[in-house]
Amino acid sequence: MPEAASAAASDLLAEARERTDALLADWAERLEREIGGRQGEALSYALRTPGKRVRAALLTASYRAAGGSLPAIAGVAAAVETVHTYSLVHDDLPCMDDDDLRRGRPTTHRVFDIPTATRVGYLLVPVAARLLAVAAGELGVASGTAGAMARELFQAGGIEGMVGGQWLDLEAERRRLPLVELIAVHRGKTGALIRAACTLGGMAAEADAPRLAALTAYGEDIGLAFQIADDVLDATGTSEELGKPVGRDAQLAKSTYVVLLGIEGARAEAQRLARSAVAHLHKAGVPSGALGALAGYIATRSS
Repeated sequence: MPEAASAAASDLLAEARERTDALLADWAERLEREIGGRQGEALSYALRTPGKRVRAALLTASYRAAGGSLPAIAGVAAAVETVHTYSLVHDDLPCMDDDDLRRGRPTTHRVFDIPTATRVGYLLVPVAARLLAVAAGELGVASGTAGAMARELFQAGGIEGMVGGQWLDLEAERRRLPLVELIAVHRGKTGALIRAACTLGGMAAEADAPRLAALTAYGEDIGLAFQIADDVLDATGTSEELGKPVGRDAQLAKSTYVVLLGIEGARAEAQRLARSAVAHLHKAGVPSGALGALAGYIATRSS
């Protein structure tokens, strides 16, 4: 990855982390007061979980590439990250991946308990809806656009996207999936919310149909590239580098891109998808500078 592109991606991610973390910290404090007790504390803990904020950066870059410029887009990015956090809280539960560590901190059910963490995951969905509604108002988007944005986000986070993909992933444990089925799993589990982040950025900027379609196609390709990079990191990284347990895919005998393609083959496929993602932008005349830098980062990241 060229040095200039790497620096651009780092700057975008740093900006996304700063804005998203500040906004979620404000909401965590507010909701802890509103809900109170152990449930409020647990919800606040989950919302304050640190992260790379890749989805927030992709959404912001897509918004700007489509002509948007208002800082209120951070609220839409925070809504997407909240849906992502909900998925992580539930993914870490003993009935799912049974993880003790997430993003360098004890998982929510380890700090509190399983029933509390389960409820927190569900509560994060309406929290995301509140964040999105407030941001749509601040951005001044039409009511029809705001409704379409909500549908996009929650379809991506539900049975047609992330939840459905997770279901298929659990069903696939200890089975060797062919590549076409593995792609279907991860277009839902990982790719749907990443694709939605890019689409939502275009929708918030009221992009025309060709540009919106290009951003969506970019998001589809880069969502798969992200998952492939995750598979490579799970096979090659350390818990200290990633802030979560590694080697879980092998323990659960999961089909992964590394299993099917090998480490170098998986890396090559992630880079091919990154190039394909950017090509969609070029065809539609969407500025690809920031999104191209993020594509390169996602395909070659080391954490």
